[in-house]
Amino acid sequence: MTQSNVSALKELGAQLADKRKDCVLSWEIAFDELTICVAPSNLHNFVSFLKTDANCQFSILVDITAVDYPERSDRFDVVYHFLSMYQNKRVRLRVSIREDEMLPSICDVHPSANWFEREVFDMFGILFTGHPDLRRLLTDYGFRGHPLRKDFPTTGYTEVRYDEAQKRVVYEPVSLVQEYRQFDFMSPWEGAEYVLPGDEKEAAK
Repeated sequence: MTQSNVSALKELGAQLADKRKDCVLSWEIAFDELTICVAPSNLHNFVSFLKTDANCQFSILVDITAVDYPERSDRFDVVYHFLSMYQNKRVRLRVSIREDEMLPSICDVHPSANWFEREVFDMFGILFTGHPDLRRLLTDYGFRGHPLRKDFPTTGYTEVRYDEAQKRVVYEPVSLVQEYRQFDFMSPWEGAEYVLPGDEKEAAK
């Protein structure tokens, strides 16, 4: 990124922080983008401002995702990416929330947020108040848990298979047989019981 672009982003960050002191907690230039931390209660208001303000016009919602920090009291960071064709700039909003906290939906401001918010709900279990149809999007009916949480087991909780006897798909708890849990981490260079190809030549000398 050129120095002029960095200066322009810094100027925009300072302007937004000055105009919307009620919304902006902090801002920084990270990964060549302006990152703004916003209070959860002011998220909807600030997103509307970014879209409608004549000097911003961030009218394109690029993505919504989240990051899980289970060791923090504010467990999740929900991250929004916006693009302004008018400014030819991108801005990233970051909102930190507790596990039991909900965020306001921005579907009425950006209709494209519908499926993004459903995906975040499905993968992380984060609820969006005011969403018109907050259902799982990527996982199956009856799926248990939220796969992108750090405490979700890599094997999941249930497995799906077709039962030939019942002639239907069945859901069963995941069960790993014991032999899959037993590993021999011993290096062949550390144990005399291991015989490698060619060792017999050394023994014959």
